[in-house]
Amino acid sequence: MLSACTPEQPDTGSEVVLETEDDKTIYAMGVNLARNMDHLPLSKAEQKLLRAGFSDGIEKRDPLVDTVRYGRRAEGLFARRNADLAKEESEAAEAFLAEAAAAEGAVRSESGLVMLVLSPGEGPSPAPTDRVRVHYHGTLRDGTVFDSSVLREEPVVLSLDRVIPCWTEALQKMRTGEKSRITCPAETAYGNQGAPPLIKPGAALAFEVELLEILK
Repeated sequence: MLSACTPEQPDTGSEVVLETEDDKTIYAMGVNLARNMDHLPLSKAEQKLLRAGFSDGIEKRDPLVDTVRYGRRAEGLFARRNADLAKEESEAAEAFLAEAAAAEGAVRSESGLVMLVLSPGEGPSPAPTDRVRVHYHGTLRDGTVFDSSVLREEPVVLSLDRVIPCWTEALQKMRTGEKSRITCPAETAYGNQGAPPLIKPGAALAFEVELLEILK
């Protein structure tokens, strides 16, 4: 009982023993596969079917269906369910964006980006292809943190032409030394595909971004 609660042997509900680094790596692959499906809601019955199919594939048993035919249908299934999720999420996202835009001092651009300067900067602004060093803290509309250089305690270097469009637009409007809260509509973030497992299709995202330096 005690060993099941240690970091090496978490209580997962699975009868597995993680002894080697390879064991842990393969186990992590399974967890990540499941998390990558998290944006596609599956009922308990559908989860059982998914596990059965995975097990039959691993054990090289004859499949119960024509996997080529039904494999082609998977893309359509994902697209339909993603569209349903995006529609539901986009309604909540618009309310989130409207709330952000209503804050005193906030400015909403034609793209839907909402910016609020938290601490002004006095340096130059970057160009569309510049490399910059920034600190950021990214959250979902419910406050869930999905990515944060602040929590990692390490700023990141990025190119403005290699980030989501919301960031490309927002950072060009910031001056070096500035810290702003930017709220991104899905259309300029991850769209109707989302970024599983945390970012749902159609999700609006919020970031606190500090522009530290423009790199030459």
